[in-house]
Amino acid sequence: MRKLLVIALVGLAAQLVDGSLGMAYGLTSSTLLLLAGVAPAAASASVHLAEIGTTLAAGAAHWRFGNVDWRVVNRIAIPGAVGAFAGATFLSALSTEAAAPWMAAILFTLGAYLLVRFSRPLRRNPAAGRLRGRFLGPLGLVAGFVDATGGGGWGPVATPALLVSGRMEPRKVIGSVDTSEFLVAVSASLGFLIGLGTEGFLLPIVLALLVGGLIAAPIAAWLVRIVPAQLLGAAVGGVIVLTNARILMRSADLGGSLPVLVYLLLAAGWVAALVLAVRLVLRTRRQRTLAEATGTDQAAADARPADEVAALSGADR
Repeated sequence: MRKLLVIALVGLAAQLVDGSLGMAYGLTSSTLLLLAGVAPAAASASVHLAEIGTTLAAGAAHWRFGNVDWRVVNRIAIPGAVGAFAGATFLSALSTEAAAPWMAAILFTLGAYLLVRFSRPLRRNPAAGRLRGRFLGPLGLVAGFVDATGGGGWGPVATPALLVSGRMEPRKVIGSVDTSEFLVAVSASLGFLIGLGTEGFLLPIVLALLVGGLIAAPIAAWLVRIVPAQLLGAAVGGVIVLTNARILMRSADLGGSLPVLVYLLLAAGWVAALVLAVRLVLRTRRQRTLAEATGTDQAAADARPADEVAALSGADR
């Protein structure tokens, strides 16, 4: 009972992160489940089964508010589903000992990416034209494979790539990625079902994740208006990096003072990312204040990164 309560808290924390950033539900859930001692394949399978419900609800909400570009969804969801099925089959074939460092390495990399992503601004280029299928297809395939093998990664891989392209409104990027994730979650769950059988899904864990997520959903909607996405993204990225670094160093059997040195270096990088995030938040607030005070087009253009931050945090949903 105590373990299920902990897992429900995991689902709550993951939903708080996802509701505030528009990504990282699977990334956070899988990291914390691994830390709690759940086998890698079972963790990813359970997270994806729980995501079927959460992504369906999210997709319906985004569709209702006009945040979905169905052309992008059609071109990214099917390759994503193929990649997710392949990733689930691959992870299911690995032993627990081999899968743990593999998943930890993917999560570590994505956590480091979050640190970098949320410590710098993101600018758009709406005049660049529409996204092409030759870009969306490979992106979906890679994001789906990473998502299934790493227990998460669809949002952290697909969302920044689409935002950086500068060819979509931020709210439609988030809405399209969230909507397409439903098919990815279904395909990954099917892959785990074939590879692991029904025993691969830990239904108590799935239910606990869902309960925690449902409790956290309204809290996340409130939190997104208070905590800047830049700070939350950098903070969560650091936690994921340090947690999975521990698994990787244990797998490599590092001893002596080397692990301490690695932790110190990673902690220093985390602090640096947080400092950059704070500076970015303060700068965008000053630019927004200037835009509101002057009402000039130039000030509004300079304040555009603040709009990107708000969109990524879910404020435009």
